[in-house]
Amino acid sequence: MTPLGVWPGAAYPLGATYDGAGTNFSVFSEVAEQVELCLIDRAGGEHRIPLDEVDGYVWHAYLPTVAPGQRYGFRVHGPYEPSRGLRCDSSKLLLDPYGKAFAGTFAADATLHTFGADTLGHTMTGVVVNPYFDWAGDRAPRRPYHETVIYEAHVKGLTMTHPAIPQRLRGTYAGIAHPAIIDHLLSLGVTAIELMPVHQFLHDRILLDRGLRNYWGYNSFGYLAPHHEYAADPRAGAAVTEFKAMVRALHSAGIEVILDVVYNHTGEGNHLGPTIGLRGIDNAAYYRLAEDDPAHYMDYTGTGNSLNVRHPHTLQLIMDSLRYWILDMHVDGFRFDLAATLARELHDVDRLSTFFDLVQQDPVVSQVKLIAEPWDVGEGGYQVGNFPGLWTEWNGKYRDTVRDYWRGRPATLGEFASRFTGSSDLYEATGRRPGASINFVTAHDGFTLRDLVSYNDKHNHANGEDNRDGENDNRSWNCGIEGPTDDPEVCALRDRQSRNMIATLALSQGTPMLLHGDEIGRTQAGNNNAYCQDSPLSWMDWGAAQKYADLLTFTRAAFALRHAHPVFRRRRFFDGRPGTLADERPGTVSDERPGAHAGDIAWFTPGGTEMTTADWNTGFARSLAVFLNGEAIAEPGPRGERVRDDSFLLCFNAHDAPLEFAVPGPEFGAHWTVALDCSTPTGRSDATYPAAATVAVPARCLLVLRRTDSTPISR
Repeated sequence: MTPLGVWPGAAYPLGATYDGAGTNFSVFSEVAEQVELCLIDRAGGEHRIPLDEVDGYVWHAYLPTVAPGQRYGFRVHGPYEPSRGLRCDSSKLLLDPYGKAFAGTFAADATLHTFGADTLGHTMTGVVVNPYFDWAGDRAPRRPYHETVIYEAHVKGLTMTHPAIPQRLRGTYAGIAHPAIIDHLLSLGVTAIELMPVHQFLHDRILLDRGLRNYWGYNSFGYLAPHHEYAADPRAGAAVTEFKAMVRALHSAGIEVILDVVYNHTGEGNHLGPTIGLRGIDNAAYYRLAEDDPAHYMDYTGTGNSLNVRHPHTLQLIMDSLRYWILDMHVDGFRFDLAATLARELHDVDRLSTFFDLVQQDPVVSQVKLIAEPWDVGEGGYQVGNFPGLWTEWNGKYRDTVRDYWRGRPATLGEFASRFTGSSDLYEATGRRPGASINFVTAHDGFTLRDLVSYNDKHNHANGEDNRDGENDNRSWNCGIEGPTDDPEVCALRDRQSRNMIATLALSQGTPMLLHGDEIGRTQAGNNNAYCQDSPLSWMDWGAAQKYADLLTFTRAAFALRHAHPVFRRRRFFDGRPGTLADERPGTVSDERPGAHAGDIAWFTPGGTEMTTADWNTGFARSLAVFLNGEAIAEPGPRGERVRDDSFLLCFNAHDAPLEFAVPGPEFGAHWTVALDCSTPTGRSDATYPAAATVAVPARCLLVLRRTDSTPISR
């Protein structure tokens, strides 16, 4: 297997780059005294090639005979002095930080953890990939945030039990590309699928010892490689082509692809973790080390280490990875796990840190969807509302407030109104719009929606940690009985609570995110930290779709209502004042439009009077109504046109008893029809009401009325 020649090659691009004739190999290490490229043959043997060319600490060579499919790794010779943060060990076959594909498995023994133990045959290897792919004219949907509906999903969990997907495609990228999945997403009104981590990751040894696996994948080490276990094609490197085909299929349906990325730490863990790549290549460059004890790592993530975003080559790795996924893999955005960690220049979180400066200035990365999980586990890590203007954020305050409101906690009306209308208190000061708020009630981390209304407490015993793991304060309510029950009243209440929260999510200003399976009652049996449960406990149970067919119908109806009416997805925040209409500019002639002189929003007590400061401050109040004026949308459409819509009255009753709501007087509209009724299994109702009528809204129920007359609104 000796190559015919070794050419000097080039320092950039980093990694293994096939150009149609041969492959350039390049790796950064400032601490190395010598680096060897190791080509692995089919029998598992290696051929070592010294990389004698070094430019700016980048070691490189070009091999004219190396083609896609070749497996490889690096050996780095240098100092091993952990007390100084130096951990070179030439016995370790190290993985390429820029590897685009990986093959093999990690051995479940001590080899990866032991200094001087050779890891050839005990570790994964990099794979040279073919970069050429027929994209067939693929174009990014580039959907604006106010038209976006995100569906958070797991590649395996979403597809593993779907009866229409062939067995060999279940749990894979090809499974997501299957028409059965795409049709389901489209039926929900989903415009973007947010995939839980697909960067190549490893399974923690402690989990493997318990017979478990790192199901969620928040243990990355290959930032340019799609995880190989999610490929239906078992050939080395096939995951790259299969991932691209998935993106192409989703794009052809108008669905964007967002990746959940973990640039805050790697799977190498703390000082006792395995040496598989960055640790052995240049430990001090890639990781945050404790300043007073460089043998140990700073840990802002709760996973053992934190990437050193203060180092230029670490920043380069992150930025190169992001650009690769955009330019080569055609993804449309990223959700950054524990993003506050990336903002830690020194100790404190700094939203103007170097990483965010680079993103802001990058002509590629700055143009896609950038979503922050705006917290980490370090001091001062909760940063909701504090990210730069280019970013959107998972709005944890939205989640907490909506949960509290519907479980009947007092003193939440003002907070609820703010979250429902886009959280201007969090985002407007930085020049952001409602779309900056990624609204969610449930996500992968925590209870599913069905469990949120079925359990007061977590039930994580299956994780093997004596139920100590996972969040203790879930803001959940079991509706009277813990866990499964046949009690008809409890079951009916749980169903209604589920509909309330789905409808609230669908009709709130901002960008909604739905957790996969919530639309068909997915349960994890009360496990709120199923990160290690690669089993039916976590997989989406498509067999439950029939049992929860009404909930699926309701979810589709709620998001269809959002899509049909721009009043629920405004680009700008409400201001409570009459809109400035495009056909009422100075010097133009305007006819009297319905709603032209009314405010864009108004809040009412159930009795029909407009809310006062005293009403907002009533701690026990759990009910209110909001009028959304479709004729007072000030922002123009995409071509500068006037945006008109129907007007709506939303009656929120989180009280434990039915309430009579007064429909506003004729100045707000003469006739109203039910558009969505959370008290019915599918949300349908044919009821209509005249102005000033009273409407009976059941306990714990949201009722949505649509104005159906065309008389002018005058206030």
